Amino acid sequence: MQSSPHINFCYICAEMKPVDVLKEYWGYDSFRPKQLDIIETALEGKDVLAILPTGGGKSVCFQVPAMMRPGIALVVTPLIALMKDQVQNLNDRGIKALCVNAGMGRREVELVLNNAAYGDFKFLYVSPERLGTSMFRSYVQEMNVNFIVVDEAHCISQWGYDFRPDYLQIGRLRQLVDAPVIALTATATPKVAEDIMDRLGFTERCLVKSGFERPNLSYIVRHCEDKLGQLLTICNNVQGTGIVYVRSRKKTEELAAFLTSNGISSSFYHAGLGPDSRADRQQKWKDGSIRVMVCTNAFGMGIDKPDVRFVVHFDVPDSPEAYFQEAGRGGRDGKRSYAALLWNSSDIKRLRQLATVSFPSLEYIEDIYHKVHAFYEVPYDTGEGRQLKFDIDGFCRHFRLQRQSVYYSVVYIERTGHWTLAEDVDISTKVQIVVGRNELYDLELPDQRMSGLLEVLMRKYTGLFSYPVPIDEEYVASKIGVQTGELRQILYKLSLEHVIRYVPCDHATVLYLHHERLRPKNLNLDPERYDFLRNSFEERMQKMIDYVSEDNRCRSSYLLEYFGQKDSSDCGTCDVCRSAGRTDERPDDLSSSIISYVCTEMKGRYTLSDISARYGSADKEASERYLAVLRGLIDDGTVPPPTQD
Repeated sequence: MQSSPHINFCYICAEMKPVDVLKEYWGYDSFRPKQLDIIETALEGKDVLAILPTGGGKSVCFQVPAMMRPGIALVVTPLIALMKDQVQNLNDRGIKALCVNAGMGRREVELVLNNAAYGDFKFLYVSPERLGTSMFRSYVQEMNVNFIVVDEAHCISQWGYDFRPDYLQIGRLRQLVDAPVIALTATATPKVAEDIMDRLGFTERCLVKSGFERPNLSYIVRHCEDKLGQLLTICNNVQGTGIVYVRSRKKTEELAAFLTSNGISSSFYHAGLGPDSRADRQQKWKDGSIRVMVCTNAFGMGIDKPDVRFVVHFDVPDSPEAYFQEAGRGGRDGKRSYAALLWNSSDIKRLRQLATVSFPSLEYIEDIYHKVHAFYEVPYDTGEGRQLKFDIDGFCRHFRLQRQSVYYSVVYIERTGHWTLAEDVDISTKVQIVVGRNELYDLELPDQRMSGLLEVLMRKYTGLFSYPVPIDEEYVASKIGVQTGELRQILYKLSLEHVIRYVPCDHATVLYLHHERLRPKNLNLDPERYDFLRNSFEERMQKMIDYVSEDNRCRSSYLLEYFGQKDSSDCGTCDVCRSAGRTDERPDDLSSSIISYVCTEMKGRYTLSDISARYGSADKEASERYLAVLRGLIDDGTVPPPTQD
């Protein structure tokens, strides 16, 4: 049998060293700390858990070894947007990758799995709820899986802050697939790390953990009643790109308007925006057209912008894990950056109230379970495998319910394994031909493009006469020589002619039902797990309250100890260290640093914006100290004056 490109491709990569693969496909000459250790452990055929901070380059840790072994890497991740970005990124590098996620129809899933099993693909990304389906389990046994990759591995731990029952399917997957596991996370306490390795069935405990210190990231906590004024101070004193995190969608819009009205280029981002709008805003922020992004936690996953100079939390996060991940999006280029958290007594009160809102009574949760099924007309003893496009706002209006309580009820039902909640799902355009073949050929259509479109559809897709089939709008549009907008108009007109059934593409939240609808009082909501999760939430919340309210302990040391790093020293740059005189920014050190930066790194050509980005501070007094040292060095001729911005 003739060798496939897949085999030849893998043979070439197998002959290369990890750094050669990195250079060939990613363009880097060397690995970041701990990356090579993880890769070499995986290539030895050992299970490995990698704990790397946000921005630590987790993807490379599994992508490089997967390229060096024959077969396909199975990548489990709950983040649909990140999944799509990585698949696109790999394909752009000439590496064939696929994905299966919520929102895809059965026929679409089957096609992808068939390609993964019998094609020459190197990566299959899959959302965790797909792992337990009979179709997936059947196809995966036909695949030559070289690694099982578990991204966001803390989701498998009952001690993790974001436990997801679907992740438990991974442990069962190992009974079908004989391949080593590469598990990755940015936030795992020692207890969580042990639980991850237990649940994934590690034969040998291989843990590679990077230090969580971020020497260039200064943690600033401000107790203030005038948060708006403090936010303006930070935006005006720290040059460069910033992120402002808030809890609610409404507040993102209000704060963005406030900043814009005060002369600061800003926009807002949350999950309620359409995919095109979100992509546009994200791109404008990345290229600098928008300086500050005000957002909910929907913004950040997969965002790799190295020069973020400040991250502001306008509201107190409910866990150190969430705070550490979001704050860690600043300063990935290694230059000075600031993570500022603004709080007052009202924040603490709201945080404690959140614990109540996040855990409605079990009676209320069961009522929501039945109301959801009734809303979508799912009868008792049916519904297994169905995907419901979940309009939570419409649902709440219909039953006159409070949105937050409904949302957390739906999330808790997910955690008991009855359904999966998938947000930010792109649902493909679907088309079904509703007239017979003979009748179709006799039709006189008003637009010649309609006939051309039908010919393309029938050549490209099977099953069109039986059920709605997902189509690739860009492909079909290119084949008939129109833009995607024109294609949608033609499809709509064909539906008005009663030739096709047209289901336009959509962006939605989807509920994937794992079981048939249970009758009243037969729903097991696991009261013990409920109590456990509520207690865990309250413990994490208290850790955040302690973090903001303590003013005599280094912020960095507090966070590092939470994640199990007991031997850290004071950072010298947080607000506590500065106020206590434990700062590492002595004038002599500053002078040496500025001289080295200006004369060696910048070769004498720099602007004041460069200095602000490198040495600026969220604290006005500290910023003035840097500038004073710089002026002295310019006056005595040690460094040249800056050029114009």
